[in-house]
Amino acid sequence: MKIYEAIKADHEIQRDLCSKLLETVGDSDERKELWKELRKELEVHEVAEERHFYKPLIDTDKMQEDARHGIAEHHEIDELIEKLEELDMSSSQWKLTMEELSHKVDHHLEDEEKDFFEKTKNIFSNQDENKLADEYKKTVDEYRKSWPDSIPG
Repeated sequence: MKIYEAIKADHEIQRDLCSKLLETVGDSDERKELWKELRKELEVHEVAEERHFYKPLIDTDKMQEDARHGIAEHHEIDELIEKLEELDMSSSQWKLTMEELSHKVDHHLEDEEKDFFEKTKNIFSNQDENKLADEYKKTVDEYRKSWPDSIPG
């Protein structure tokens, strides 16, 4: 498996959770459970992706700006997660902020899948792509097991 496939598999999980969350209402058990799962997926994915996709790209002249852009979008997503944590789940503001988060996540995933992945295929060798995927998946698996305690910062 290549790094792009590993990341894209997690992107599909994030898209699905965002979609399901937007269909929930009020302070329901379903909303609480989906929110917890989405938060975990976003936070675990962010750490692994920055380590095993963006960090190797920062050292390259061709992708440095794109890598910084991707990391900046992660921080914007983090800020929306924090905002949602502070809001009452039954409020209209929570739903609006969740819509904003879903839009931001979708934009970020599209950037990666339609732009960044294609550009990096000229930078990473096949061996690099496979090794990064293995490291990425290992990090994701480890962090999913002990989330939220495992997340740095």
